[in-house]
Amino acid sequence: MTTDEPQRPDLARELIARAQASATHRAKRVRDQLDAVQLGQGRHADHANTKVLRRILAEHDWPGHRLVGVSGARAAWRIALYSDDDSGFQRAATRLLERAVQSNDALIYHWAHLHDRTLINTGQDQEYGTQLLLSVDGIELCPLRAPESVDARRATVGLPPLAIVLKAVRRRYTPDSSADEAPTVVLAGAAA
Repeated sequence: MTTDEPQRPDLARELIARAQASATHRAKRVRDQLDAVQLGQGRHADHANTKVLRRILAEHDWPGHRLVGVSGARAAWRIALYSDDDSGFQRAATRLLERAVQSNDALIYHWAHLHDRTLINTGQDQEYGTQLLLSVDGIELCPLRAPESVDARRATVGLPPLAIVLKAVRRRYTPDSSADEAPTVVLAGAAA
């Protein structure tokens, strides 16, 4: 991967700004700080972000490190992750991201997250254990294919063992400091 300046800093700035605004909105949603109008605005923003990323993919393929830099590529990945209302787009983005990974222009663990997200959004079991759900009982791992070998699969894409990540997520989202009790809040995709 390159550390040079991105070829398209204008696209990088747009992707980063959109991803940051989305992350701010999502954090407020998790803390239940939004009214119905603001929730709708967030859905509209996600649709608009998908539309912008779709245009970029059509013109440039995956916006990898060479095109938009490391931060811009991370922002594109985050936008694709939250394009949940368009599973066809997510599948296409996953394929393009995979090609970027193969050409050393994107991070493989970003691909693993998006791959899992796409699988879950199309009713299939995830492969790498990156997708979590908030439930009344706390954090739940979304359905997982072959859980006995998940850590081996995670290692192939540079992810730590699932138990370590789940413990950290539970610690982060549990109201008190006890990580062994049921957590109360988490976003899907939090299992790095």
